This record gives sequence, structure tokens and C-alpha cells, in this order.
Amino acid sequence: MREELIKISLLWQKQYGVAPNILSAVSEYDAAKMIGMPENEYSDFMQDKTAVSKGSDFIFKNERYQVKANRPSGKPGSKVTIVAKAKNYEWEYLIWILYNKDFQIQEAWIWNQDDYKKEFHEKKRLSPIDYRRGKRLF
Repeated sequence: MREELIKISLLWQKQYGVAPNILSAVSEYDAAKMIGMPENEYSDFMQDKTAVSKGSDFIFKNERYQVKANRPSGKPGSKVTIVAKAKNYEWEYLIWILYNKDFQIQEAWIWNQDDYKKEFHEKKRLSPIDYRRGKRLF
């Protein structure tokens, strides 16, 4: 299903210039798979969630995970230079994923909350270089 969603999004981008925003859904799914969460468990967990759930994106083995991701469109000037910063600390782990224009994972990094807070709480702007100081997942 992931590949079908991406295929449709890329076709939409080709036809209309801008891909529909599927990055959150795809990156949360990918992050859950990266840490070993079974697909059926992820599906069960997500059934009563909304796209605007506050705090964490999913829970696995009693640990809350927040996911951030970036994907360049492939158009001139779309290189990823700024990454999203967590707005709260209602999670134990944060995973950042960088995709290429075709939604293929290029790299993924994980941070525990204490280390993330120490490194970034006072920092206004984060870049991929910042997140790459965490533990590499992919």
C-alpha cells in the first residue's frame, strides 16, 4: 500500500506540479518499521488516531516516538537545508528521516529526549547536519 500511495503522489506531482502531502503518513510508517514494530501492531495503534495528534506519533514497547522527515521535490532549490524541530517533549525518542524525491529513504537518525533537549532546546534553526549527530538508523 505504501508504494501505491507514493506512486499516486508522484503522478500527481508530475501532472500538477506539487505532490500531495503524504510525507507524515509515510515517514511515521517507515519509522515504525525501522524500529521493528510489526505492521499489524502499527495498524492497530493508528486506528483511532488523527493527523493532528499532539505529542508523539506512535508508541512501541511502551516508548513514545516522534517522527520528523524531509523530502526534496527534485526541483531547483528544493535541497533540504532546514529541518523541523520538535515543538514539545512528549516522547522518549525522535526519529528524523531524509528521503529522496522518489520517497526512498536516504538516511534516518534517532535521538533520545534528553540528548535532543540538551543539543537543540535553545537552538532556533536546525539543519540535516544537526540531526546527523544522533544515532544512525538507516
